[in-house]
Amino acid sequence: MTIMSDKWIKKMSMEQDMISPFVDGQKKDGTISYGVSSYGYDARVSEEFKIFTNVDSAIVDPKNFSDKGFVDRPGKECIIPPNSFALARTVEYFKIPRDVLVICLGKSTYARCGIIVNVTPLEPEWEGHVTLEFSNTTPLPAKVYANEGACQFLFFKGDAPPDVSYKDRSGKYMGQKGVTLPKL
Repeated sequence: MTIMSDKWIKKMSMEQDMISPFVDGQKKDGTISYGVSSYGYDARVSEEFKIFTNVDSAIVDPKNFSDKGFVDRPGKECIIPPNSFALARTVEYFKIPRDVLVICLGKSTYARCGIIVNVTPLEPEWEGHVTLEFSNTTPLPAKVYANEGACQFLFFKGDAPPDVSYKDRSGKYMGQKGVTLPKL
């Protein structure tokens, strides 16, 4: 596998709509940076947030997930309670090529504040808005800023396309729009 450069990311985004909307270059003017970088793409978090809450004493069960454990908090920023968790989504919509695997990593600006973004793959031929998982590991409330950089995506091109892609097997998170809760 080879990690792909900014030149390839730009070409794929312009010619094949791999990332939309696409930001050519790093934008940082008083914001947490986003856009294409040397070997990746820093995606923005949208204004759509879901924060875990214990108001209804819901149980977190990945096989029978209830949305009663969340409160919706749309806005330009999200305050995640101490030692808590929130879901969000990227502003960008991704269309991953068949011979590419993408890895999502958190940005160091947030990590240095104790806010961790889950590491997750985008499989070959997956498409959609990426649901992001933020953990506030601190004993203090933590702030996440909408429309600013939240994570970086690294693109790895395989030496051959897979026999079966995410699209081929009708993956359960295919084409997701908005924050998508766990599915079985």
